[in-house]
Amino acid sequence: MTTVTSHPSTEPALGAPSASIRRRVHRLNAWPITGILLLYPLWWALGLGVLIFFIAAVPMAWSLVRHRAAGHVVKLPPAFLLWLLFLAAVCFGLFTLGADPAGTVPGTWQSRFVSYAFRLGGYGALTVLLVYAGNLERRALSQERLVRQLAWLFAVTVAGGILGMAAPRFEFTAPFELLLPPHVRHDGFVQSLMHPTAAQIMNLLGGETPRPGAPWGYTNTWGNNVCLLVGWLAVAGFCLTRKRRTKVFAAATLLVAIVPIVYSLNRGLWIGLAVMAVYVAVRLALKGRVAALGLVAVVAVGIAVALAVTPLGDVVGARVDNGKSNGVRMYTTQKALSGMQESALIGFGSTRTTIGGRNSIAVGESADCERCGNFTIGGNGQLWQLLYAHGLLGTLSYVGFFLAGLWRFRRDASPIGLAGGAALVSGFSAMLWYNSLVTPLALTFLAYAVLWRNQQRGFSQP
Repeated sequence: MTTVTSHPSTEPALGAPSASIRRRVHRLNAWPITGILLLYPLWWALGLGVLIFFIAAVPMAWSLVRHRAAGHVVKLPPAFLLWLLFLAAVCFGLFTLGADPAGTVPGTWQSRFVSYAFRLGGYGALTVLLVYAGNLERRALSQERLVRQLAWLFAVTVAGGILGMAAPRFEFTAPFELLLPPHVRHDGFVQSLMHPTAAQIMNLLGGETPRPGAPWGYTNTWGNNVCLLVGWLAVAGFCLTRKRRTKVFAAATLLVAIVPIVYSLNRGLWIGLAVMAVYVAVRLALKGRVAALGLVAVVAVGIAVALAVTPLGDVVGARVDNGKSNGVRMYTTQKALSGMQESALIGFGSTRTTIGGRNSIAVGESADCERCGNFTIGGNGQLWQLLYAHGLLGTLSYVGFFLAGLWRFRRDASPIGLAGGAALVSGFSAMLWYNSLVTPLALTFLAYAVLWRNQQRGFSQP
């Protein structure tokens, strides 16, 4: 484990407090993380949403600086050098923002800087979150409390999914939106960050189809976060408590969650849940826990029966038969792979927009056909964005960091270890079709931090 230490003088200056007193003064507090997780619905309603991670990173970073200055050790997560290499690759992209790869809409360095700065700031803020969470003392935030807070966020996500189904056109202008000038407030990028909506309405099955998004903005982000959070509800509801009402609430939440999960028409979410189930089943099988394996099989059979005897099965079948986004995804993936070859090592710093569409460079986006062209290269999955925007250096260091963590924590067969490992595994699956900034990467980092803290506590098996 990598650590950063300071070396204070053995004799404090005249009138200075002793080291023991300074340590008591500069102990890290849990409120930044607890405030994000428990109050996220409030931040979403205020229009801060994903921006709360940027805001909370400021006091967390300052607290870490003071923590180290007081003579404490600031622990760094396993394989952190790989993550620093990734951040360096993102910084190198600043020098390629002005490039216009073949087949993309020409632009300037200045026109692309805002999106680049947002990504760099997001990666930086979430790095602070990871380090801060891993350094919190358990007296400030125990593992059990952190897991329960993540479980609460899953319940919030399910509630947002139900809201998206019941009132898909529900939206409102958030208070912090009203503080912005009108021309800034109505900007598409600003709207995606601050404007609360319940669902995205798309034409997927031959008509308008509402797809849950609250409180995460996009339906793909909603699906990604369901995968990252569902394991924590299972642990909090069935492993960390003996209270019957808590177990009943957890079971009811999981059952209710099936409805928005299916009606989200999110194939990536469905695949992610299957990947997580297989991962947990394999881990349990390797430990000889046949009874638990049987429980996983029973749950799988129950879901299959529910799909067969309810209208949910028809929804799944219709979605599988109507893959309208397949062509666009394949097109942008090919563009990312071919474009990456022009700057293979460090990429182009950010995404680009294609000239025209799949069939002709003369076809572009319009009010009558929003998906006819001008597609975002790197917008259809974190893997493709990494390759295109940050090259092989950024991709290998990013993926390597999470692979190294998964390997480091592989012996942790506790319920928390299984849930955290499953969350990381779902992240690898999601890379093929989801982008990670901001909230999915934040939740992935918190899963990483839970595993890291669990290892420090000695839950890993020898």
